[in-house]
Amino acid sequence: MDAAIADGVDILSLSLGGRSTLPFHSDNIALGAYSATERGILVSCSAGNSGPFIGSVGNAAPWILTVGASTLDRKIKATVKLGNGEEFEGESAYRPKISNSTFFTLFDVGKNASDEFETPYCIPGSLTDHAIRGKIAICLAGGGVRSADKGQAVKDAGGVGMIIINRPSYGVTTSAVAHVLPAMDISAADGIKILAYMNSTSNPVATITFQGTIIGDKNAPIVAAFSSRGPSEASPGILKPDIIGPGVNILAAWPTSVDDNKNTKSTFNMVSGTSMSCPHLSGVAALLKSAHPDWSPAAIKSAMMTTADTLNLANNPILDERLLPANIFAIGAGHVNPSRANDPGLIYDTPFEDYVPYFCGLNYTNRQVGNLLQRKVNCSEVKSIPEAQLNYPSFSIFGLGSTPQTYTRTVTNVGDATSSYKVEIVLPKEVVVKVVPSQLNFSQLNQKLTYQVTFSKTTNSSDIVAEGFLKWTSNRHTVRSPIAVLLA
Repeated sequence: MDAAIADGVDILSLSLGGRSTLPFHSDNIALGAYSATERGILVSCSAGNSGPFIGSVGNAAPWILTVGASTLDRKIKATVKLGNGEEFEGESAYRPKISNSTFFTLFDVGKNASDEFETPYCIPGSLTDHAIRGKIAICLAGGGVRSADKGQAVKDAGGVGMIIINRPSYGVTTSAVAHVLPAMDISAADGIKILAYMNSTSNPVATITFQGTIIGDKNAPIVAAFSSRGPSEASPGILKPDIIGPGVNILAAWPTSVDDNKNTKSTFNMVSGTSMSCPHLSGVAALLKSAHPDWSPAAIKSAMMTTADTLNLANNPILDERLLPANIFAIGAGHVNPSRANDPGLIYDTPFEDYVPYFCGLNYTNRQVGNLLQRKVNCSEVKSIPEAQLNYPSFSIFGLGSTPQTYTRTVTNVGDATSSYKVEIVLPKEVVVKVVPSQLNFSQLNQKLTYQVTFSKTTNSSDIVAEGFLKWTSNRHTVRSPIAVLLA
């Protein structure tokens, strides 16, 4: 990261990291990103692939753009047809040279397996039952083995095909993998039905067919099951992830041929992960930087967040892997909309000098703050601020009790020189929000105006997360900030 800073880059795209409970002063990526952001470099990072479990988000420093993953309006479709006529859809990047709809016997590798910890997952070397020969193997996802390696294990054992049953927690999220034999990925729910069919007959058979790319999924984008979720452990007063972008079954450059073809320059692979969504957002950031070279990293981040989509292609709220409305800790501000981000109307620019009071408010020691800043700091001489006071494009109020909490935000006009914005608040009845003033009137470009937001609790209940948003609307722009309030 220091080398990139020295090279004078504009954007740093970091598809690495993972779930981290480390405070920022001990987190190498956060430390490097702080130095980069201080020099005007936007740092875009993967949120992590530890979803769908809450509190699993990584790379959650407020100076980092933290990116979750979503599906595309595209499936690489494969279908398994059972002997009883039932059909189940899944995905696969395997493409046969000749379409083959021959039925083969199904074989559950986990049934009567000598090693229940390895065999069901088709771990290489574990498939020792000769009965697998000439059959379609049923394998479970996981076990620390890549899907393509499971297929190689099945092929080496004499199997002619493979069906991978996904983890129950993955819901409808499936992967299109470049397999070495006819194989596909299906949901756990469909896997249960296939296993039930196998138990209902003495000769369970199936055929796998491959339909290739299918465009048209009205539910897209869906939050990927693996996409890590907030809240952030390192700083729960900052809503993370910030945003989501395409990260499932992404066609990506690859150093080698996935089918071991030595005589090809076509080295691509189909990859899923927040490591795929992060570069999408980095690319959008680069476009915005080229269109607005004077915008700071915080301004670019704000433009993307406040213009993000919260509805899918069917005009319904974005769903998660369970096909239920995705919560705020899954999508953050929503799904990136690059064209709208280019003209956001207002931006929340986080002044870099605000980070010192923010660090002191996190109760970091002088030495820990100095570790981030690379200079000496004395927090006793600094007026510290609570996390939610940082001039951020979202609100995360962690622990709203009987005492109202008030925060300020400053917006910069980058839309129309003369413009007027009215506020709209949508939150459950457990929380009341008052915004002063309720209207912002701008008379010139780059003018800054400040408003106050007061959050009050209207119930005795606790441990409830109230989700909603604050939206400033003019005759041409909509500037939306997501709100998460945890009641104490």
